[in-house]
Amino acid sequence: MRVLRVLRLIEHLAAAQHPQTLSQLSYRTGIPKATMMRTLEGLERLGYVLRMPIDRGYLLGPAAADLALSTLKNNALMRGCRTILGNLAAAIGETCNLTMPAGSEVLYVDRVDTPEPLRLHLPPGTHAPMHCTASGKLFMSRLPLLDQQKMLSLMVLKPLTPKTIVDVDLLTAELTRLDARGIGIDNEEFIHGMVAIAVPICAPDGRTVAAVACHAPTARQSLDQLIENIPKLKVAALKLQPLLVG
Repeated sequence: MRVLRVLRLIEHLAAAQHPQTLSQLSYRTGIPKATMMRTLEGLERLGYVLRMPIDRGYLLGPAAADLALSTLKNNALMRGCRTILGNLAAAIGETCNLTMPAGSEVLYVDRVDTPEPLRLHLPPGTHAPMHCTASGKLFMSRLPLLDQQKMLSLMVLKPLTPKTIVDVDLLTAELTRLDARGIGIDNEEFIHGMVAIAVPICAPDGRTVAAVACHAPTARQSLDQLIENIPKLKVAALKLQPLLVG
């Protein structure tokens, strides 16, 4: 059935850690190339698939991420996640987020804001760059090396602040350091005056499927002060794990 074919394609793209070419998708799903091309073109028009430049493959698009987010927000799972995030935000006093990788971007799935008037507005459904956010750098740092290198080769390392790392070699070295520490760090790289930290939520096979992140303005907390809350984030991640991966 055509619907099942589309669902199988979307499932494969969701599980992939880097863009998939037409040939790869055809081979791995058993769908003929001509049929696959027509299916991809239709999904691309609707925003469910993104085509990378210079025929470098396909990723899930924003419509797929929005559909996943809507599904999550309307069930008991997200209510459980919101409770855990709320307790964490109350303990730290800063905004806490649940994030997931969405192709070459970070998707903010849910958040609980700090009551402080000075805070960053990133509502659920927001997409942010991988290379300069705590969650994004965490996700990239935990990829197999070849997948990480391929992702970096496809990314545009846009400088968003004076501290954004835009040199591939420097960013690779940073990812190696973060992988050794098991955390993600944003030292005013995404937004000037904001720092952030993130810890992974892992599937039983070790894959990082999501992250718990916390950000704060430097006017209220330094990066070192925020890092002191890593143990609290790890406890929250352990509580979130069974809700997200079973």
